[in-house]
Amino acid sequence: MSVFGVPGQINLDLAASAPCARAAADAVAELLPWYASVHRGAGALSRRCTLAYEQARQTVADFVGARAGDHVVFTRNTTDALNLLARALPAGTAVVTFAGEHHANLLPWPADTVRLPVPTDPQEAVRSLAAALAELRAPSGHPVPADRPVLVAVTAASNVTGEVWPVAELARVARRHGARIVVDAAQLAPHAPVDVDALDVDYLALSGHKLYAPFGAGVLVGRADWLDAAPPYLAGGGATASVGESCHDVTWNSGPARHEAGTPNLLGAAALAAVCAAFEAADRTALHDREQALLARLRTGLAALPHVVELRTFAPDAPRVGIVSFVVAGRDSGEVAAHLAQEHAIGVRDGLFCAHPLARRLLADATTRSGRSDLPPTAVRASIGLGTTEAEVDELVGALAALG
Repeated sequence: MSVFGVPGQINLDLAASAPCARAAADAVAELLPWYASVHRGAGALSRRCTLAYEQARQTVADFVGARAGDHVVFTRNTTDALNLLARALPAGTAVVTFAGEHHANLLPWPADTVRLPVPTDPQEAVRSLAAALAELRAPSGHPVPADRPVLVAVTAASNVTGEVWPVAELARVARRHGARIVVDAAQLAPHAPVDVDALDVDYLALSGHKLYAPFGAGVLVGRADWLDAAPPYLAGGGATASVGESCHDVTWNSGPARHEAGTPNLLGAAALAAVCAAFEAADRTALHDREQALLARLRTGLAALPHVVELRTFAPDAPRVGIVSFVVAGRDSGEVAAHLAQEHAIGVRDGLFCAHPLARRLLADATTRSGRSDLPPTAVRASIGLGTTEAEVDELVGALAALG
């Protein structure tokens, strides 16, 4: 797979938004002359676009290993998808998540959501969830009845550290306690295969713009019953089966259309599907091995710089995708990022990465581990993927070395 880039510019900010894959751009270019309404016209253009949209839905379903009865609902991005699911929860659903989640998986849930502490290793995450669900279902005190819905919400890979979470084990724990689980796969899907069926998760959300398809599409994939029983995420055309004389006399569609009111993002869906198909045709093992070699090169280079401290939640050798966050002692992270951009044409991210509780905790931990008192209150993040080269990694390490 190839991606676009700008000569002379080093993009190490793929975790925020990945560059456009040529497969996505080609799919959009091919469809643009035919662009017309979806599900709303009898003409040849409309029929072609409707077919392309539904084929895109199936391609994405295949890419994530969706089960036969699952819905694939096109959304704007992962945040939109998780907000949709939050709106679709049955009344009284208890939600359990971790304090280290991205804001997209922290903020949409009810106010009484159980937020577990950030674990120090993957097995602690499993144990913590098991204990929390056992307490919710406990026979004493104020238990959650056995028939009350419970949803576990967890990331597949951290957008701050790149560390991979034990999703399959967490899913098994959820299943033992009669809970469902939703996975934020925004950061894992661009780097490794994700399979709803194999992981035995109930829902999965991802973003096109992180998957080399920056055309404003994401998806929520998962079990149909909650989605079909919930009021539409948006009220409007496409979500309706019929509307009577009274505006309150509405019969809503079932299936994905129920939550896709309005004219759909056809080009976004087609672009996302094209990238999914390209990944399916690629050698994922070779791509993974190449990225891991680049990641090791980057982390080894950073570790050799005495004034740079990497952020991490788990042990240094925990599995991770191509994301590294760090601080430069005695340097404001915003100034570091600006210097890298202006003097070296390197694009990175700085701040707290839309995961403020986790980032602040890891910054405090970095201070304790390093024994330094001059670490800044925000961090720098470098993220790699398709198109990243050894030379670009070395350029970043060299630029940071010069700051010492």
